[in-house]
Amino acid sequence: MSAVRRVAAVDCGTNSLRLLVADVDPVTGAAHELERTMEVVRLGQGVDRTGAFAPEALERTFAALDRAAELVARHAPEAVRFVATSASRDVSNRDEFAAGVRARLGVDPDVVTGEEEAALSFAGATADLAPEESPYLVVDLGGGSTELVLGEEVVRAARSLDMGSVRMTERHLHGDPPTPDEVAAARADVRAVLAGSDVPVERTRTLVGVAGSVTTLTAAAVDLAEYTPGCLHGVRLPLEQVLAACERLLHATRAERAAMPFVHPGRVDVIGAGALVWASVLEHVAERAGVTEVVTSEHDILDGIAVALARTL
Repeated sequence: MSAVRRVAAVDCGTNSLRLLVADVDPVTGAAHELERTMEVVRLGQGVDRTGAFAPEALERTFAALDRAAELVARHAPEAVRFVATSASRDVSNRDEFAAGVRARLGVDPDVVTGEEEAALSFAGATADLAPEESPYLVVDLGGGSTELVLGEEVVRAARSLDMGSVRMTERHLHGDPPTPDEVAAARADVRAVLAGSDVPVERTRTLVGVAGSVTTLTAAAVDLAEYTPGCLHGVRLPLEQVLAACERLLHATRAERAAMPFVHPGRVDVIGAGALVWASVLEHVAERAGVTEVVTSEHDILDGIAVALARTL
């Protein structure tokens, strides 16, 4: 019998900072959650334009990390891993960011490659899918990047693409609602990025979407009155239903999106771009693989980090 390991995993992306503290079985990957939190910090604010973290973005992130560190200390895990993704890869002031993380958690941020980010997301998202449903294509739609990961029990192909809800909002979608020209430019940008990917999506049998933008758009597709963690995990929907929801959110005003009960306040101004990216991905895969439905997973990179960490102890 394997010994359960208590671990803490932090996923710091372009838009949000998330924490999972769990007791994990390193053999099966089964986890008993002790804490799971998410705060929108918008760490990637302006990074696409300036190449550096904005002072106010670091301030928001460090404040959220102070709160996360209190929860970590309360549960005394055997190990902590802080994974930083898209926004943290190429910024000029990474050292300031790293020092802030180290001061609060006692560990250095692990700035993973896009490919490792993809593999961790894949492990978390496919843990409870049936083997006969593979090959799976896991799509992790973030603020700065989107990962495409194809595989069965292991990853066969993965690519991190420079398109996400924050990046596309800052590049293209400035109107309220966005203008037809802005939408056309954003769609052309996203489609060009997808066309340049070498992941063989035509092999996809099961399409899986993860991360906050995807769960928000799934909530829109089912007209969810109130979101509670886990309530959308494993939901399967026809592509047409999700595409219709994407179109609604893309063309909604900020006020209309803010009034939707399933849209987190921190996503109000970027979920339109998230909808555009998600719709483009769904259409891209459907055209090549003939899939007609999509699975939403609320298990993603955060769960993958926790399991991988437990297996190193």
